[in-house]
Amino acid sequence: MRATTSRAAPAAEVVMEPLGVAGLITPWNSDAGFICGKLAAALAAGCTAIVKPSEMSAIQTQVVTEALHEAGLPAGVFNIVTGRGETVGAELSAHPDIAKISFTGSTAVGKQILRAAAETCKRVTLELGGKSPVVILDDADLATAVKLALQAGFMNNGQACIAGTRILVPADRLDEVEALARAEVETVKVGDPRAPDTELGPLVSAKQWDRVQRYIRVGIDEGAIVIAGGPGRPEGLGDGWFARPTLFSRVRNDMTIAREEIFGPVLSIIAYRTDEEAIAIANDTIYGLQAYILSSNAARARNVAARITAGRVLINTLAHEPLAPFGGFKQSGIGREYGVSGLEAFLEPKSVLGGSAG
Repeated sequence: MRATTSRAAPAAEVVMEPLGVAGLITPWNSDAGFICGKLAAALAAGCTAIVKPSEMSAIQTQVVTEALHEAGLPAGVFNIVTGRGETVGAELSAHPDIAKISFTGSTAVGKQILRAAAETCKRVTLELGGKSPVVILDDADLATAVKLALQAGFMNNGQACIAGTRILVPADRLDEVEALARAEVETVKVGDPRAPDTELGPLVSAKQWDRVQRYIRVGIDEGAIVIAGGPGRPEGLGDGWFARPTLFSRVRNDMTIAREEIFGPVLSIIAYRTDEEAIAIANDTIYGLQAYILSSNAARARNVAARITAGRVLINTLAHEPLAPFGGFKQSGIGREYGVSGLEAFLEPKSVLGGSAG
């Protein structure tokens, strides 16, 4: 199939053609959403697709698969292959008949995929980990900013690559931020995700719960101060993989909890003295996926945003824009999804020179 889009060049016809069979590897934390997003772009570009969903989110995969069958997609246009990443994902990454891999998941696994794909020069899009900063500027309305910062950090129970887990605050307003944040975290309702008043549900597995508990202990051992939450389960929740929403303060950016992706409801407050220092701290990470800036001055916020190394910077909002490119700088990934950039990731330009159309 030839793509219908083309680009003009003075002495050539430039045609965007589909790459071929695309391998789409999706994560457990939003399996249905990632299947839909990746598959939509692949099909729009004219590629057939093999989807390797997470084995930890089978119900989401089932719902999407049934919906696609109900929609009447022709046989073979999309294919679901279940299994573990180290077997099915590895096979897709190395198979010579797969032209493109689009993967969302951890940075460590993304590097493995990139190595395997290099053998057949596959095109690869990787959307990987993050350690997103939330920069609260000193002109922000703190009551509003703190609520937004906590929402950015606790989204999807903290199990989100874009979670704002490092909250950067002006040093001279640190006490005020701590008081507001502590009071806000103490009101967060943890419980059954089916209950309408629940704000945080359980973590995905025992393994993930143990991981989060380990990071909380490391934070305490390295000298960060717990101002809300802490180890263990919330009061009244003896069963299930529920973690206490935990907020550390007096965190240095070289501490483990400020460097590594925890993937749970554990946030760090880091103080800064000047805008220059805030930008330096925000960029002092191996990641560069998303960042947040909270300010009452739009021009100042945009100036700071221009200097943040991240694929997306959100100013005074948590809104998603599916027509805008999404992806990371540095070890947060390669390439972009969504919008025109996401579509072109499944296309290859072909230049035709000479000859006459007539």
